[in-house]
Amino acid sequence: MRFMMLMIPLGYETAPPDVQLDPERVAAMMRYNEALKDAGVLITLDGLHPPSMGARVSFATGEPIVTDGPFAEAKEVLGGYWMIEVASRQEAIAWAKKCPASANEVIEIRQVQEMADFPPEVQAAAAGFDDLKT
Repeated sequence: MRFMMLMIPLGYETAPPDVQLDPERVAAMMRYNEALKDAGVLITLDGLHPPSMGARVSFATGEPIVTDGPFAEAKEVLGGYWMIEVASRQEAIAWAKKCPASANEVIEIRQVQEMADFPPEVQAAAAGFDDLKT
């Protein structure tokens, strides 16, 4: 089973574009990342720049509307993610609990949808989906 672990650093929604990272925290996170890799469960991972460098495209009016960050209504934003492959939800939770996160960080765990999770008509409508992945 594949799971995405989403890092939600509280307060990151207002971080400036030039946010400074603490080298000690980065080193601790790298040790965690290496443990995921060494265990053979890590598929990929990345950190994300703060919302102040991002944009949103909304479609509420039926037409795309672009809003540059930061986003005043944002309460929680993603700071990064890990994609892991483990045997169960419980194993994904166990890995998240090992993360050297600080008191202002939350990890949300979400299972990735697999084609086998859907009824045949949905699988047929999504034919070729797996060919899109690199």
